[in-house]
Order: sequence, then C-alpha cells, then structure tokens
Amino acid sequence: QVRFAESGGGLVQAGGSLRLSCAASGSTFDINAIGWYRQAPGKQRELVARISSTGTNYADSVKGRFTISRDNGKNTVTLQMNSLKLEDTAVYYCNRSPPNGIAWGQGTQVTVSS
Repeated sequence: QVRFAESGGGLVQAGGSLRLSCAASGSTFDINAIGWYRQAPGKQRELVARISSTGTNYADSVKGRFTISRDNGKNTVTLQMNSLKLEDTAVYYCNRSPPNGIAWGQGTQVTVSS
C-alpha cells in the first residue's frame, strides 16, 4: 500500500517562496508519474505539476514559477514554489498521476498573504 506525506507549507507573503516535500512509502517501485495537486476553498482539486520518466509538466497557472523534482533514492518529490501569488493559496497534496485509487494524504496548507 502506497502512502504519501506532504510537508513544508506555511504562510508567506506574495512574491515569496516555499519548498514543499512529499515522502512516499510502501510499494512505490511501480509508480512512474507523481504529481503535486492543490485544492483551494470551494474549488476542485487540480494538478499543478507532474514528473515522470519522460519529463515534467506544469499547469499554465504555475509555469515558470514552480519546479518539481524527484529523488528516487529517497522516495521524495519536491515542489519549489517561487513568486507566489494570492491565488496559490490552497492545500497541496502529492499523489500518483493519475491517482488510480491511491489514498490522499493530509496535504500541507500554503497561504499567500498580500
């Protein structure tokens, strides 16, 4: 059973940076693509960044500001977020992309203030 645990969120001013970490445990050997998702209040969860053996992909809203990276040896995936905007405020989650039934973790709250 695969589990994901997110950390690194917090309160930051607009224009600032945060670095989120995702630790995967369990049977992760067959997971190729992992994504960072976010869910803002009243909105659906959306995929913002994805990393796989073929490369990385980003939502248009974060392209050029967020960078996803992966350390397979440590089973971790990192999301570096720069030039944060108010609209980046959300709970951020990591999971397989697509999730395919893997349970969501608790997520980590990112709040961007003006």
